[in-house]
Amino acid sequence: MDFWGNSGLGSCVQPVSTLYLRVPKHAVIAPFKSPTVTDSTPDIPERTQHMLKVLIDRYIRDGQPVGSRTLSRESGLDLSPATIRNVMSDLEDLGFIKSPHTSAGRVPTVQGYRFFVDTLLNVKPLDARSVEQLRSELDIEMATSELLESASGLLSGVTALAGVVTLPKHEHALFNRVEFLPLSDNRVLGILVTGEGEVQNRIITTDRNYTPSELQQASNYLSELFAGKDLAAVRSTLLSEMQEARSTMNRMMMAAMQMADQILEKNQSEDYIMTGQTNLMGFHELCDIEKLRNLFDAFNKKRDILNLLDQCVHGDGIQIFIGDESGYEILDECSMVTAPYQTDGEVVGVLGVIGPTRMAYDRVIPIVDATARLLGAALKQKE
Repeated sequence: MDFWGNSGLGSCVQPVSTLYLRVPKHAVIAPFKSPTVTDSTPDIPERTQHMLKVLIDRYIRDGQPVGSRTLSRESGLDLSPATIRNVMSDLEDLGFIKSPHTSAGRVPTVQGYRFFVDTLLNVKPLDARSVEQLRSELDIEMATSELLESASGLLSGVTALAGVVTLPKHEHALFNRVEFLPLSDNRVLGILVTGEGEVQNRIITTDRNYTPSELQQASNYLSELFAGKDLAAVRSTLLSEMQEARSTMNRMMMAAMQMADQILEKNQSEDYIMTGQTNLMGFHELCDIEKLRNLFDAFNKKRDILNLLDQCVHGDGIQIFIGDESGYEILDECSMVTAPYQTDGEVVGVLGVIGPTRMAYDRVIPIVDATARLLGAALKQKE
């Protein structure tokens, strides 16, 4: 039995579609909702669904392709080998499982995991003792930054995955104005002034020398466009508009946005806190050196991860992105489980975990959900 009182994957007792956690009485608990549930669930025989669940449970536990003999033994059904092979063939035709390389066993696909999470997954609620253990790690006497780091570390420590927490919206600085001063050798001094009066300087490199009047034009354009807006929102807008409007944006406007992006890039490191990245090295499907290098590079740059987390802020409750559902190739073999955290009924941030697609969703979901609610409650008490 582990820290959470789970004796194994087979101990799940409650459908994920009606998940309610045992948390303090004042907390309002909403049912878990998957981000991509639809009404077009395939009509699959109950026996086939059961076999898929057994296969995925086993693969999550061991990380090895599951053969028909193992499936027959663990399904608890008295089926002939031919019937088992037929069921596996049906699941493969549905796109729920596949055969890796020349292995006789099968592994789940993203579509298989999605059907599993939306339809078959059972979740065991956290008991009062487990919730209290979580709460004890989120000491309201901590500074806000320490509290957020503690929440991220708690998620990574308990799940043995990577934990991530975005900063509360009210912790983000606001854009006031930006100024650009010419230096030598295609370099520009960018000066960012926040709404709180903080001044940040950064030397940036441009594709050519710009005159003082051109830089003043760029400064005026950006200051008028973004004054009073959250820096994270400004960065997101810059990235989006530079991708979508290259053909219609004049060269000076594009240069202004590129320079502003370089200045705001250093604020990116303060948009969320991630811990436990090295936990991912323990999963064989992620331990390829090139995969790890690319994944850790994405964590360091943070842009794609932050954009994905920003989507979760506007979601309803628990959000799960499995494999390529994230839209970012670097995360094709990972899943992200997130939940928004609130103060005074307003969503101010998101937290969650990143791990392999074969993570134990039944265990991770209630941990993420409870941590989000406890963090929100702790932050409210500090106000």
